[in-house]
Amino acid sequence: MIAALRLPLTNLPVMAPNPAPTIAFIGGGNMATSLIGGLIAAGADPRTLRVAEPDRARAAGLAERFGVITADAGSAIVSGADAVVLAVKPQQLVSAVAPLTLDAGTTVLSIAAGVRVATLRAALGDAVHLVRSMPNTPALYGCGISGLYAPAGTPDTARALAQSILDAAGQTCWVDTEADLDAVTAVSGSGPAYYFLLTEAIREAGEQLGLAPAVAAQLAARTLVGAAKMVDAGTTDVATLRQQVTSKGGTTEAALRHLESAGLRPMFQAALAAAAHRSRELGDELAAPSPSPPH
Repeated sequence: MIAALRLPLTNLPVMAPNPAPTIAFIGGGNMATSLIGGLIAAGADPRTLRVAEPDRARAAGLAERFGVITADAGSAIVSGADAVVLAVKPQQLVSAVAPLTLDAGTTVLSIAAGVRVATLRAALGDAVHLVRSMPNTPALYGCGISGLYAPAGTPDTARALAQSILDAAGQTCWVDTEADLDAVTAVSGSGPAYYFLLTEAIREAGEQLGLAPAVAAQLAARTLVGAAKMVDAGTTDVATLRQQVTSKGGTTEAALRHLESAGLRPMFQAALAAAAHRSRELGDELAAPSPSPPH
């Protein structure tokens, strides 16, 4: 087992120069853990990864599992970091970054939902390069999808570094405007729950048709996994896949006709619009306060 490396809040050891970027994580929760695991699996040296995690048991677990450097507070690990990943809850982000003094040119990647660039800029200043992202929970299994946004003027090197971190947990895509992240949140950030709900509903419908609960659960879950693999293959558009399994006058057509007549598509459109609206509301709630007008 790898010996735990838990540093005091000062005097980080001086390491030999390493061409690999040094990445500091503020927060060591599930998403940070998935990114760390992905980076190491991709060949990153654990000694280039630092984690600020006040929960000593969790920090010790990260050190033992991965061999990364851990500390109680972010101020102990950000000096000299090429990238700082903000992986704390949105409501805690501003207080978490307040004590930090970041080097000019540091890439700051925020995976905190709803915290806008203006809020981050107010907390961190103008000398860092900010990138926002909206990952989703399948990142825990290396098959996530993350939307990224960087404001105008962000260097390509900063964008590439941020993307390389998130690529360790799945696929990535860039959006043109920060407002697009609200739609990303609705489609993919919240998206896994929609598929969970659908699988749950199919399982329950199977039980109502007389299947044993365990059998209904297995059929519903494995059908989801199999269909997802067919979509993920990327060789055939999803609409074509649907058509290919829908024989005229058959059982699938009967089911799909019922779903369409019940308004499935507009229902999902309304649902995702509600999610995007709530994402915008959260951004407003977490926004940096406007400066008071002069008297």
